[in-house]
Amino acid sequence: MNHIPVELAAPDISRHAKGNTGIDFVHTFESGRPGPHVMVNAITHGNEICGAIAVDGLLAMGVRPTRGTLTLSFANVDAFQRFDPARPYATRFIDEDFNRVWRPEILDGSRDSIELRRARALRPAVDAADFLLDIHSMLEPSPPVMICGPLDKGIGFAFDVGIPHFIVTDEGHANGTRMRDYGGFGDPSSPRNALLVECGQHWERAAETVAWQTTWRFLRQLDVVDPDLAAREIDGTSPSAQRLVRVTDAVVARTPSFRFAKAFGGMEIVPKAGDPIAYDGDAVVRAPYDDCVLVMPVPNNVKTGLTAVRLGRIESR
Repeated sequence: MNHIPVELAAPDISRHAKGNTGIDFVHTFESGRPGPHVMVNAITHGNEICGAIAVDGLLAMGVRPTRGTLTLSFANVDAFQRFDPARPYATRFIDEDFNRVWRPEILDGSRDSIELRRARALRPAVDAADFLLDIHSMLEPSPPVMICGPLDKGIGFAFDVGIPHFIVTDEGHANGTRMRDYGGFGDPSSPRNALLVECGQHWERAAETVAWQTTWRFLRQLDVVDPDLAAREIDGTSPSAQRLVRVTDAVVARTPSFRFAKAFGGMEIVPKAGDPIAYDGDAVVRAPYDDCVLVMPVPNNVKTGLTAVRLGRIESR
């Protein structure tokens, strides 16, 4: 694993432990006016610092909804509280990935883990939300992306929020269901909607900025915060036109000798079908089509049997 400097300091969120919902680390504020129930969630993974900074910042500012309801939450608190800058990779989760358990049969089942206990506790808050922003970051340095799921409603919502530059539409993960795909969020007939933003590498300073800017644009788009306050927090630069990338394939490492053909930094385009992307034992992994986008490759942390990179096509909207 390459050494990546830890530029962000994990905030002390202990002051937020006693929520007002009966769920620790979950705070819900009602405006008294009709409107949607909007949820901003952080630390689905315990080493994703930028989301904790954003939600801690909203709570410290005393942000309140001007209509509807606003919930601010910290998810995998047990993993986050074990974060150690000297061992920053160690606390993504404790027992299992918190972001792969969001199916009713798992949440209602008998299996037990630290993450499942927390997901079951957090579930009423997620069930109550009409709109969710789940703030994440990435293992490897890469441009930020908005993960919007496979549905047109998610794609449209991502374009409405307006950042980051890349929007990735996908079918989720084979090894479990994400919070952003849970329940009505993943139902095309439901008005509920969710986004997952990957703000850049876990500990780079820029990820904090992406998390903050995305959160405020999300809240502004839903018209649930004071517009003058949102205008002060959102930077004045005009975002670049967004690009939609549809994931078509997942490249799974089949051997311990899996290695990329060259250094890739994420969201790069392999220009020609057949160009080599990686070598897996004696096999060559080649681009299946022209202009193949490499979505969130993990060149420094490839594990046999796990996804090394996802492949996508750029689509016009």
